Amino acid sequence: MPVTAQSNSVSKSSAWAGRIISVLVVLFLLFDSAIKVLKLAAAVDGTVQVGYPATVVRPLGIVLLACVILYVIPRTSILGAILLTGYLGGATATMVRLSNPLFWMPIAVGVLAWLGSFLRDDRLRTLIPLRSSTPR
Repeated sequence: MPVTAQSNSVSKSSAWAGRIISVLVVLFLLFDSAIKVLKLAAAVDGTVQVGYPATVVRPLGIVLLACVILYVIPRTSILGAILLTGYLGGATATMVRLSNPLFWMPIAVGVLAWLGSFLRDDRLRTLIPLRSSTPR
């Protein structure tokens, strides 16, 4: 059975759940980017502790902020989610390299970013339709 636009439409409850999840992700990532852009001691210390030079703190914050801005704008939200996935993948790789038990945190943020997008955006539901597993 072909997927139709009707079957992919977003219900009001799904859209609101997606917005709430997305807002939580955005707030967390805005905080993270802000402390990096402002080069607060916690951001500089954390970056140096994981093996990166202090000089990359502000550029990382700017890149993250740009990704978040793209994620927030409806027309570019999917591009923003893709770029956030790359950014968070780098964070995951860094934490795995260090055997940090919290390596799952950037993975969880990425999953939540995509879940928020999926719940609120029918374009994404068209690209990635979830289908029931009914036997044929």
